[in-house]
Amino acid sequence: MTKVNRRNFIKKSIQGTTVMAGGLSVTNLMAFSSKSSSGNNGVSVFIPMPIQVVIDDVGWWSGKDGSKYQQPYRTGIDRNHVVADYEAIVTLGRRLGIRPQAAMVLCEWDRENILKKLPTSTWMGEKWDNSRWVGPWLDEAADVILSNKEHFEFTMHGIGHEWWENGVFTRAEWATDDGTMRPRDQVEKHLDFFGKLMEQNRLGSFPVSFVPTAFNHGFGLTGDHKVSMAELLKKRGVTYINTPFDQIQNRENIQFNDFGFDSGVMTVDRGGDLLDWNNIGMTPSGEIKGPTCGMHWPNLLHEDPDRNPEIVEGWVNLLAPYKDKPDTMLAENSFFFQKQLLHHQVTKINTEDRAIKLDFSETDKTPKLLNPDELVIKVDSPAKLDFHSDTAKIVSTSSVKTDNGLLYTLNLKRGREAGAVITFTKNS
Repeated sequence: MTKVNRRNFIKKSIQGTTVMAGGLSVTNLMAFSSKSSSGNNGVSVFIPMPIQVVIDDVGWWSGKDGSKYQQPYRTGIDRNHVVADYEAIVTLGRRLGIRPQAAMVLCEWDRENILKKLPTSTWMGEKWDNSRWVGPWLDEAADVILSNKEHFEFTMHGIGHEWWENGVFTRAEWATDDGTMRPRDQVEKHLDFFGKLMEQNRLGSFPVSFVPTAFNHGFGLTGDHKVSMAELLKKRGVTYINTPFDQIQNRENIQFNDFGFDSGVMTVDRGGDLLDWNNIGMTPSGEIKGPTCGMHWPNLLHEDPDRNPEIVEGWVNLLAPYKDKPDTMLAENSFFFQKQLLHHQVTKINTEDRAIKLDFSETDKTPKLLNPDELVIKVDSPAKLDFHSDTAKIVSTSSVKTDNGLLYTLNLKRGREAGAVITFTKNS
């Protein structure tokens, strides 16, 4: 048989012509669909929605809600935080094989009282004194974070969470309640000092992800600013923002259902959390309906830190089933999460006979701070299958038993072409 040119094969396949692939006759349906496709042989194919775990307000040592005293809300619990609370995040990640994002607040990590020079960042202003919270626990917690990078992603949240002028706070640190960015010079200083606090504690390089405090945020330009918050973050290497869209300014400009690109930075809809921000010691329940499983730090903890594993286990039990559903998966980290979410919503998929066809033409029109070269598809089949592709690399294949038969998970690495074809045959 004459060898088919790889690039022309993909191009023709996507345009709807009949070609030969690995000895199989493959006829493309005229209309691709996103997310899922079913063939006439009982095989269904999905580009599953990734779910990323995001945990807010990590980093406080005091749990006290100080809002009545012009102090931050903190985590709102009736105990101080301990190193075991950081270990709870790592345990969740290890049990699920994921890297939860910990959105960090760092003012109570200030070993040198440098925040005296940034009075808008704390309730004490120029009289800032953090000596109470300087102790061996800082090094111990930093060691937990740095020794478990595969299960703990350091994400930027804020310095003091709120914004202070003359000792009075308003919400929130990065933007006002209507989502208008704070004065640019102050935002830049807050970003600088967040980095300095990281340096003090040897917490690694500046984060690549961001969760706005109090979810006050604007998509694109706000107020009379000539630059957006996303643009300022991008200059520091941030590629990803996570925040609820129901309170974001300019949400009408967001390009897709669950995310948009703001100065090239992917901004993802957090949706609603399953628990209130200060619920502690509760077994979680409910359904994750969007790409983010959002929570606040107390939601993962117990009033008795020694019993934190009980609450972690509750989250493991809630989240683990999403790994084996055909239309969802748990993202192993936020880098892959961004790629998979883009493919889930934009890449087109179609199935006919013994071929799965992927169309990346619209995907490739989007900004690419992260190259979307990886994706996962799932294949639900009543029979055992073997998979082959000349147009994408099948990095790995795994399967679990289902009521229908088998659910396959294929980790793919795409090439530069605008599409790919994966063929499958029954394995007798």
